[in-house]
Amino acid sequence: MVALCSVSSCLGEAWGHSLARKKIITWSLIVATALFAIGASYYAHYSVERRLAHEIVLAHEAANLAQKNLIAFTVHRVPRGMPFAAMLSQMGVDPATTVQVVLSAQRVFNFRTLHAGNELMLGRSALGQLLMLRYQIDPDRILSVVRRGAQFEAVVEAQPIETETASVQGKIGDSLFDAVAQAGESPELAMRLADIFSWDLDFYTDPRPGDTFRVVVEKKRLKNNQFIGYGRILAAEYDNDGHAYRAVLFHDPQGVPAYYTPDGKSLKKAFLHSPLKFAAVITSHFSYSRFHPILKVYRPHLGTDYAAPMGTPVQSIGDGRVIFAARKGGDGNLVKIQHINGYETYYMHLSRILVHVDERVAQGQRIGLVGMTGLATGPHLDFRIERHGQFMNFERLPLPPSEPVARRDMAEFVAVRDKEMTLLPQVGTSIASATPSSTPNTSSPALTPTQR
Repeated sequence: MVALCSVSSCLGEAWGHSLARKKIITWSLIVATALFAIGASYYAHYSVERRLAHEIVLAHEAANLAQKNLIAFTVHRVPRGMPFAAMLSQMGVDPATTVQVVLSAQRVFNFRTLHAGNELMLGRSALGQLLMLRYQIDPDRILSVVRRGAQFEAVVEAQPIETETASVQGKIGDSLFDAVAQAGESPELAMRLADIFSWDLDFYTDPRPGDTFRVVVEKKRLKNNQFIGYGRILAAEYDNDGHAYRAVLFHDPQGVPAYYTPDGKSLKKAFLHSPLKFAAVITSHFSYSRFHPILKVYRPHLGTDYAAPMGTPVQSIGDGRVIFAARKGGDGNLVKIQHINGYETYYMHLSRILVHVDERVAQGQRIGLVGMTGLATGPHLDFRIERHGQFMNFERLPLPPSEPVARRDMAEFVAVRDKEMTLLPQVGTSIASATPSSTPNTSSPALTPTQR
């Protein structure tokens, strides 16, 4: 019995030890699981905090970068008579940055050529650092200066230009200028028309109410449809009191663009019709016996007096060489030009002389300004012309013509004439209309018809 009890006791004792081990293992697992869960929780929390801290750092860096790269633009107009450095100083740019900008641009642009009224745009960072400068040189070119690190880079950007062919017509009321304006065009077109017909018409005295004009002209526009100027006038007509003057753009024997009548005669004469682009009222005619308003005696007046406002531009009536340009007694400031075939012209009483002796001048070139120097009662131009030493009455002088279209070019001229004249607007249609050309983009110099 004792032996059996001992075995039973041993089994019970063994079972108790086993149960205790299980409990220990169970609690160990529970504790381990709890510790793991706590550790995982702390790790997850630490990871979240670490990631959040990293994101905060990245956000600060992004904000700093955005602040650095953010450009705030201000637009200014170039003031008159102010140096570039002084202008930038007024706009808050420091001298060292101004020097950098000037040095970077000196190979592509000279800031001394700034034009008053042109647009200047500055781009700065949020901290005020200059990042960009853009200047509108002219309608189709922009100077762009951009910061690259510690330096600036400058380029001149050409803006794409589109060219369209426009047909315009109008009727004269008070003047050609007013008629062109009423047709929706700028005064430049009136000046261009006056230049074309200046050998035959005086646009101060010849126009009559009811006169009409028709013209085919190229118009230049930017991509945003902004009008920036006129190109070539391809064909034109001015009907003066029932007499129609017509012009077709072609080229002379040397390939230079020139205007001709539809039958091939050159519109250009050896001399212009007037020494003033828009000739003023004639106050004194050519005469061998005229009462002088200052000297109070009768004496020859071998020229034509044109009354015009002080400072009105005076032009050479033909190609030639300046042989006198100075003050001369009662003539005041005088310019004398020698032309071909023995002709010489005199331009007297000028307020200012714009040429010098031995200078070659072109027909229509500005040589001086109307004044009242010398013996003069008011601002006017005393214009005279002589040939081989004999003064002539310019008002009655038949103007010698230039060469017509060369015979070898006549077939080409006829083709160009027929094409361009048909583009003129029909009489009685709307005052102004425009038709886009088939080749819309060109910023090249004007081409002759043979180069189109």
